[in-house]
Amino acid sequence: MLLGFYKGRYFNFLLSALFYVIKHSPVWILPIATANIINYVTEGRSDAVHLIIVNATVLAVLLIINIPANYLHVHLRSKNVRSVEAGLRSTLVHKIQSLSVMYTKDIESGRLQSKIIRDVEAIETLSDQLFVSLLNIIINIVVALTVTVSRSVTVFIFFLLMFPLAAFLVITFKKPIKKHNQKFRKQMEETSAEVMEMVELVPVTRAHALENEEIKKMDDRVKRVANEGYALDIIQANFGAVSWVCFQLFQVVCLIFTAMLAVNGKIATGDVVLYQSYFTNIVGQVSSLLNLLPTISKGLESVNSIGEILMVDDIEDESGKEAVSELKGQYDFCDVHYNYPGNEGDVIKGLELHVKPHESVAFVGESGAGKSTMVNLIVGFCMPTKGKLLIDGKDINEINLHDYREFLAVVPQDTILFSGTIKENILYGTSGITDERLNEVCDEAGLRPVLDKLPDGLDTMVGERGAKLSGGQRQRISIARALIRKPKVMILDEATSALDAMSEREVTNAIDSVAKNCTTFIVAHKLATVRNADLIVVMRDGRAVETGTYDELMSNKNGYFYQMRENA
Repeated sequence: MLLGFYKGRYFNFLLSALFYVIKHSPVWILPIATANIINYVTEGRSDAVHLIIVNATVLAVLLIINIPANYLHVHLRSKNVRSVEAGLRSTLVHKIQSLSVMYTKDIESGRLQSKIIRDVEAIETLSDQLFVSLLNIIINIVVALTVTVSRSVTVFIFFLLMFPLAAFLVITFKKPIKKHNQKFRKQMEETSAEVMEMVELVPVTRAHALENEEIKKMDDRVKRVANEGYALDIIQANFGAVSWVCFQLFQVVCLIFTAMLAVNGKIATGDVVLYQSYFTNIVGQVSSLLNLLPTISKGLESVNSIGEILMVDDIEDESGKEAVSELKGQYDFCDVHYNYPGNEGDVIKGLELHVKPHESVAFVGESGAGKSTMVNLIVGFCMPTKGKLLIDGKDINEINLHDYREFLAVVPQDTILFSGTIKENILYGTSGITDERLNEVCDEAGLRPVLDKLPDGLDTMVGERGAKLSGGQRQRISIARALIRKPKVMILDEATSALDAMSEREVTNAIDSVAKNCTTFIVAHKLATVRNADLIVVMRDGRAVETGTYDELMSNKNGYFYQMRENA
């Protein structure tokens, strides 16, 4: 999978490798030049001075070439790696945006954040190690062995004896390192998710004097992360120490072996320096390769982590579906059932409902009656598991949901604002909105009294998730954001729940006014707020037990709605 990330960029990496060979060549030439010079001196050759100058000149030229070659090597490698890093994060964002809403609800946002930030960073590190360190290791070993076998097959065979030892060390430590990397990665993801939850719950925690409990919980979590990190550090440290000692001992043996060959006249005296330099180089490269194992293991674990998202097939695929160029707002629920994955019983059971264009429909009932699920069905976040939902006479399964949602405006129960100004939050996703239209919407949403009290008005910064504003102020902004879109269908999920009585009355009047121009679905617990709805659907245990206008339902003294209203 990792190589697949770099598809189409292989040629640039080959060029980068070529410039790496050029810039690194002095490291390989120096032992040869050193051995040659020692041999020229010890052999007493008449042209020794000339040969020494030639060797030194070649080495000096290669050293000067190092500067431009190093620049080109880093330029090509870094540009490719950084581009893939950005592209990978962008791909993850695109994938998350295409996943079904039901799937994303099952994943903590902290886990997704960890995958986009930490795991991509680990893959970038892995790429750097593979395309730089691994390239360096392979080239150095190949050059050292090539030069060695060209001069002495005996020494070459001795060098090869080191590789079984390296293989043994890799096999011994690979499995435990991978195991601890997996545990550490999962602990980090879970910690990231819990930290985000902790920050969001600070007001609740403080209000109930639960600081100590929350601190203890996070301390326990942090200790688990530390323990997993410690276990990973120990296994990696043991691996590094054992491999280093083994190779250093082998290096001493190499020195003794080549010295004995020189004493017996098998090799030239200067070649002892050459072989020792190359063996030291090989030992260093093999040690580096073994030290790369933890990084490679961590990077591959991150590749698997990202693959968990990229390979998910629970997505909204709109290809081949009918485009939606206009929306009248007629809805027909034909024996609709819905069951959340993993649940035993249906949440919506045999719902039959006809909604005319520009009609306002209110869903009321106790918690768990199925009201929110009805909203998810209307928006297309979930599809009927049985029966049909027809929109303007077309099955919701057959229309392009992206096109369809461009005609919707949703005011959720939990107001979601992003860091920025009030104006930016209201205009989110729109363009070409005049100041006159913006001010008009602010008046309709009952936002004007709020803006008049703020020194910067519409340019007031709302803070992270709207933290600088009250719940009622945030909800009015959310309503204004819905109204600015001039929707054909508006969905209000407890849209006035955070407003005081006066503001609620103002916003309800505004909603009633806007509802005349679009189909409106209202979810409400406050039964008084749905008095003007054209149709009230009373939900109970996933069924529509009563339907009618407010007056019609209230006229039935034995009805469920009447009992709810009287007990409110």
